[in-house]
Order: sequence, then structure tokens, then C-alpha cells
Amino acid sequence: MTRPPRPAPAWGVLGAALAGTAVALGAFGAHALDGAVSPRRLETFETAVRYQFLHALALLVLHQARLAGTMAEAAAARVGGTLLAGTAVFSGALYALVATDVGAFGAVAPVGGGLLLLGWAQWAWSARPRRPG
Repeated sequence: MTRPPRPAPAWGVLGAALAGTAVALGAFGAHALDGAVSPRRLETFETAVRYQFLHALALLVLHQARLAGTMAEAAAARVGGTLLAGTAVFSGALYALVATDVGAFGAVAPVGGGLLLLGWAQWAWSARPRRPG
């Protein structure tokens, strides 16, 4: 028995959700964390929000590339999945670092950064010019 095909990830929905939560977290950081954490930790929080927002925009662009037919579904799934995972690990580790002040979370962030680099490399590879047939 064959399985029905899985629906394609909704990169536009995921990108918009990630962007909206970045805006909410940015406002939270600016108002609730100012004075509640050290300036260094506030800077760390702002870095997490910035990277989350930038990669939310990347997912929205990915969604548009899929709609325009300029990126194959398989490539979009690889790129989107890797960027989403990288954002979750990178920004999530920094949010956890700020929330708990446990330095070990800072050691996890580079794993997320590596995933983000891999996602961008995947995107570049999928966008490379190809020779005709």
C-alpha cells in the first residue's frame, strides 16, 4: 500500500508566525527585560530576536519562490527545514540563556548558527545556474 503524498510545508505560514513572534518577543525584551537583566544579556536577547526575524523573512521569500516556481519543492523543503531548525536552535538557545543565565545554552547557539549557514548554502546550491539538458 502506498502512502498519500504529504502536503508541502506552509513556508509562508511558518514565516509569518516566526515574524509575529519575533515582533512580540522584541517588544517584550524592550519593555520587560530592560533593567531586569544585564545589558549584555539584553544584547543577547536582541540578537536572538534579530536572527529570528531575518530568517522569518527568508521563509517568506522561500514561500514566494515556491509560488513563482523558481524553486523545486524538494529544494524548498530542504532549505526551509534547515533554516527553521537553525533558527529554533540558535535563537532558542539564546532565549534560554537570557531566561536562565545558564552559560551552557550559549554553547548550543553555534550549532544553530551552523544549521543557518547550511540552509543558506543549500539555497545557494539550489539557485545555481544549470546547463540546459
